[in-house]
Amino acid sequence: MSTPIRLGTRRSALAQAQSGHVAAALEKISGRRVELVPIVSEGDTNRASLSEIGGLGIFATRLREALLGGECDILVHSLKDLPTAIPDGLVIAATPVREDARDVVITRSGIPLHALGAGAKVGTGSPRRIAQVRLRAPGAEVVDIRGNVDSRLARVESGELDAVILAAAGLSRLGSETALEREELGLAEWPTAPGQGSLAVETTADAASDLRAALAALDDARTRSAITVERAILEGLDAGCQAPMAAHAEVIGDSVRVRTIVYDPAGDRRIGLDVTESLNGGYIRGNGSGNDADAADGADPNHAAREIGLSVARRLLEQGAAELVPREQP
Repeated sequence: MSTPIRLGTRRSALAQAQSGHVAAALEKISGRRVELVPIVSEGDTNRASLSEIGGLGIFATRLREALLGGECDILVHSLKDLPTAIPDGLVIAATPVREDARDVVITRSGIPLHALGAGAKVGTGSPRRIAQVRLRAPGAEVVDIRGNVDSRLARVESGELDAVILAAAGLSRLGSETALEREELGLAEWPTAPGQGSLAVETTADAASDLRAALAALDDARTRSAITVERAILEGLDAGCQAPMAAHAEVIGDSVRVRTIVYDPAGDRRIGLDVTESLNGGYIRGNGSGNDADAADGADPNHAAREIGLSVARRLLEQGAAELVPREQP
């Protein structure tokens, strides 16, 4: 009987749920049992605000140590929480099909976010969402919160908060059901964090060939191209995964449309671009903002995707984004 594949995961309900989805798919592909190995990360024990600790890779560092130390064979991460720098000896072996990348507003009343009255309390721990709320609902009071999905929903149900902002993908993966009202925020006007809605399956560079082949079967090319663009923007800005910026890329045929915004944390200013580029190399068009992007170089769509993202980051910096984005910390 073949040995099981050990999947390292955080202990949170959401991490366990998304790891379970990957485990089930991997079992079908590989014919091997996949067992979950719960690992406690710093992000699970440090209760400080994400705006203070988010640039440290707190949800990934301990898991990666476990992988490199042989405690598990693969990891499943929420890609939006993963630093852009991949440690030596590790590879992202698969990016499964992306879930809904949107944010949703959860309220008791069903009043849209922009219509919430002065003093309404909106809960989120994300610097990007905080800046977006200040633009969309300037009269609202933003409450910096941590905690799992259920605890956040409970704070709305109890009346402690008037609204919370959550990732649609997390609600879907958890199968969360609530009587509360839900408002989906469109990606055109409310782009989300680089990689939001996507998972990353990570393993060691010297993993067995049969394991690498099984993981490769989980990889979705369109998702990988899109998230490669988004994460390259983050990399080019030299910003942490909790920076007040948003980037969403949509692959359409052999081109990719990128909407990205860098926010002033106070909500007073923003710098954005909306461009479409070819993943086969060459400029397609800009959508009403800025100068032509540099041509993506090479036929490999993932190489081209990274070059597109870095080009977009350079253009944002040229427009003053460096004044708004805190630098990534080691």
